[in-house]
Amino acid sequence: MATSGQTGAEAVLEGPEARRSVSLADELRARIEQRAARVAVVGLGCVGLPLARLFAAAGFPVTGLDVDPEKISNLKASVSYLGTGPPERLAALGGLGRLTPASDPCALAPADAIVICVPTPLTHRGEPDLSCVTGAAETLSRHLRPGQLVVLESTTYPGTTEDLLRPILERSGLRAGRDFFLAFSPERGDPGNPAYPIPAIPKVVGGLDATSRHLALALYAAVVTDVVPVSNVRVAEACKLLENTYRAVNIALVNELKVAFERLGIDVWEVIAAARTKPFGFQVFLPGPGVGGNCIPVNPSYLAWAARRAGAPTRLVELAGEVNAAMPGYVVERVGEALHAEGKAVSRSRILVLGVAYKRDVDDARGSAALEIIERLRVLGGRVGYNDPHVPVLPPGLQSQPLTEDLLAAQDCVVIVTDHSAYDFGWVVRHARLVVDTRNATAAVSVDAAGCRVWKA
Repeated sequence: MATSGQTGAEAVLEGPEARRSVSLADELRARIEQRAARVAVVGLGCVGLPLARLFAAAGFPVTGLDVDPEKISNLKASVSYLGTGPPERLAALGGLGRLTPASDPCALAPADAIVICVPTPLTHRGEPDLSCVTGAAETLSRHLRPGQLVVLESTTYPGTTEDLLRPILERSGLRAGRDFFLAFSPERGDPGNPAYPIPAIPKVVGGLDATSRHLALALYAAVVTDVVPVSNVRVAEACKLLENTYRAVNIALVNELKVAFERLGIDVWEVIAAARTKPFGFQVFLPGPGVGGNCIPVNPSYLAWAARRAGAPTRLVELAGEVNAAMPGYVVERVGEALHAEGKAVSRSRILVLGVAYKRDVDDARGSAALEIIERLRVLGGRVGYNDPHVPVLPPGLQSQPLTEDLLAAQDCVVIVTDHSAYDFGWVVRHARLVVDTRNATAAVSVDAAGCRVWKA
């Protein structure tokens, strides 16, 4: 396996240092193979909690660490707060003593492998915010002991593991590659997509050195069907950015063409349906009201920031971000046009937004285009409510309204933002007067008989 470009300890350790490293690695590898290694997952959000469940279900003793006391109390009561994974499964894992929630960082010391899954958002200036990573690293450095494996899963720019995480951990007096082992493996989950559960998604793994890589590979091989070794941590860090930047750029392309085709009197959805019949050279990406979640809007910005810092600006990546960021404004513009055609204005109109989660069949509204659409419509004077079967409450205090025939009939406009599978869009069209559809969710609905006017956005 190629290891060129690595800066780990394997090239410089000699004599007693090398023997110590090998001994520690052998002990840890044996514990992993026997499923006796204790795994600590730092950060129990949408990445960390499913990963902790996965290791526990595979037979590893797991400690789940989080600074949020509400998460810890919920887990101790076997209550899942992510909307994924039934409570009875959590209860079973906890009952077997394999998943132990904790808020005390001292719980890190007994762990054999520590996986960091903390958020990496953007600052208000659109730059990487690694405060959670540095905070977790500083906490871990006070409890680090010889023989532990540390893996960072949080999405970040190339160089973070080596240049940021490693120096903080080495404040412990321990040396990476000699006393402890360090790797990076990007999370690749797809919430709401039952076709790709976490164990079925190949796991990319890069190590600070060959020994770290081999240990991380052994750890993940115990819980996923396929592991993909790469030569170093920077390649693994860049892999996640490439994957989501690829998606962001192609989504921006179809979003831009959606606007252009609408002005040309062409149905973009019919164009896509025709293009996807080509058996080569075309991959389907669908337009929408904007991008959301914690990956597609964020990851390209990490890549663009790192590239600018290296003197290699990524103009296409940055332009794609601008196109996607403009889509909620376009939706609001189309709502205004649709209402105007009915002799109304956004101001004082009753508008219902259907779906506020950032994607279908999830309960996560972080970064959702729906949030900006609602805010823009309210600024224009619209009387805006929403319904989402997965998101009962939105800050600051908005609540999902029960979806009834009377509610639909009372609206001046219904805006379909998230096409949850729980929605019967035929039923919606039969009882609404005006619908603005951002997802082509009404494509199979006969609107002529219903008497509802449907606009695409």
